[in-house]
Amino acid sequence: MKRLLFTLLTLTLLLTSCKNQEKTDTAKAEKPTTSTTKNSLEIIPITHATLVLNYANETIYVDPTGGKEAFEGQKQPTLVLVTDIHGDHFDIETLKALDLKNALLVAPQAVVDKFPEDFKPTIKVMANDDIAMVNTVTIQAIPMYNLREEALKFHAKGRGNGYVLTIGEERIYISGDTEDIPEMRQLTSIDKAFVCMNLPYTMTVESAASAVLDFKPKQVYPYHYRGTEGLSDVAKFKTLVNAGNSEIEVIQLDWYPKN
Repeated sequence: MKRLLFTLLTLTLLLTSCKNQEKTDTAKAEKPTTSTTKNSLEIIPITHATLVLNYANETIYVDPTGGKEAFEGQKQPTLVLVTDIHGDHFDIETLKALDLKNALLVAPQAVVDKFPEDFKPTIKVMANDDIAMVNTVTIQAIPMYNLREEALKFHAKGRGNGYVLTIGEERIYISGDTEDIPEMRQLTSIDKAFVCMNLPYTMTVESAASAVLDFKPKQVYPYHYRGTEGLSDVAKFKTLVNAGNSEIEVIQLDWYPKN
C-alpha cells in the first residue's frame, strides 16, 4: 500500500511539473519582441538644385547655393557634394560662408580647379564611375551630360558628376545636370531619385519620364526644373510616369517658394 501511495504521489508531481513547464514555455513563446526603429532619411529642399539630406549623424549638402542664410536652422554638414561648375550648382561664396570644418567636400576636378587659393576645405576629387566610402555613406559618381546637338555646349561628358548615395539601406540618385543618358537608364535598385528637367540646359519632361520608366526608382522627386521659359510642367511629368508605371511614387517638393 505504501509503495502504491508513493508511486501515485510521484506521478502527480511529475504531471504538475510538466504542466508548469508547458505554461512557462508558452509564456516565453508569446512574449512580444522589440525591434530597433530604423533611421529615416529627411529631405529638405532649399532651392532649384540645392538640398539637404539628414540621416542619423550624417548631414549632406548637395550643390549648396544661396548664401549662408539659405541654410539657417540646418545642421552643420558632414558631407558636401558639388555636381558641376555652373552657378546654380557651384557657388564659391556660399561654400566659403558655410562652416565646413567637419565636412568633406566631394566634387569633380573641373569644380576643384575653380577653387581660389584662400579656400582650402577637406576635398575629395571624384571622376565619373569612381566609388568612395565617406563616413557611413557610399558614393558613386555617375556621368551627367547632354545628348541633343544644340545642348552639347552646356554639359560635356566627363566634366560633372551625378551621384548615387547608399545611405542606410537606401540608394539615392542625384542627377545633376543631364539628359536621359544611357547611364541613367541603366541604374538599378534606386529607392529615391532626384531628376532634373529644364530647357535648354537639361531635358524635357517627356525625356525625364521616359528615363524614369526605364530605371524604375521607388520614388522620384522632380527638381531642377526652372529653365529660360519658366518652370517645367512637373504635373505632366507625374502623369506620364504614373501612366507608364503606377508603382513609381512621384513626390513634388517646394523648390521655388518665391515663385
